[in-house]
Amino acid sequence: MRDLRPILLVEDSLKDAELTMTALARCQLLNEVTHVRDGVEALEYLRCEGRFAGLNHGGPVVVLLDLKLPKLDGLQVLEQVRGDRQLSSTPIVMLTSSREEQDLVRSYELGVNAFVVKPVDFNEFFEAIQGLGMFWGITNQPPPQRSAGATNG
Repeated sequence: MRDLRPILLVEDSLKDAELTMTALARCQLLNEVTHVRDGVEALEYLRCEGRFAGLNHGGPVVVLLDLKLPKLDGLQVLEQVRGDRQLSSTPIVMLTSSREEQDLVRSYELGVNAFVVKPVDFNEFFEAIQGLGMFWGITNQPPPQRSAGATNG
């Protein structure tokens, strides 16, 4: 049976989050999409801490991570995830409006799986998100599920 772990969307813009979730829904993926709005919430979700304590999601099938976030930015989240033995294999796609070469280079240096610049055109944005959803939700074979309440280290 197909792994139906959630997709984690880390996006502070409600407009971009709604568009992303709508595009993913149109793919008819069965994966639940969980939306958080900042880097701290993202780490709490991944570690099953804070308001996510006791959650047993086994780790998301993919994290769609915005670069510019409040509290901790996307690069800081990426660095912490890659440095955490329990989370390090979590697939992460940087989904950003940044076209800065330094953001692209730094993301790959820190171990991002893909770097996608959000298209400005509405239809292109939908197509890009649907392509991501289909690949990460259906085509890609994710790492094995991890146990809930993973700890750093």
